[in-house]
Amino acid sequence: MTDPAWLTVLTTTDSEEKARTLARGAVEARLAACAQVSGPVTSVYRWQDAVETGQEWQVLFKTTALRYDELEAHLLLAHDYDTPEIIATPVVRGSSRYLAWVAAETAPPAAL
Repeated sequence: MTDPAWLTVLTTTDSEEKARTLARGAVEARLAACAQVSGPVTSVYRWQDAVETGQEWQVLFKTTALRYDELEAHLLLAHDYDTPEIIATPVVRGSSRYLAWVAAETAPPAAL
């Protein structure tokens, strides 16, 4: 089986402003064709031997597998969490026009 050509990548952060900043930065850098901010959501997680509950905003990026490593590196630099959630999910099917748009909008600079 081959790797998927397209991915959705999820991260979370603790404010809407930070989520919008992460979304805009990735799209401006052409590491994602678009990013959707949603929230607030309630997150329950274990951190430093304690169970925590907090309000977070989710950012869902649409990108290609080709750009994933750069998107992950960008998020790790831009994020203020010690260990940010960065989860990639393969897109197994989608509208051919939409997926072509994602590929075009995330094309590496040399390909433009």
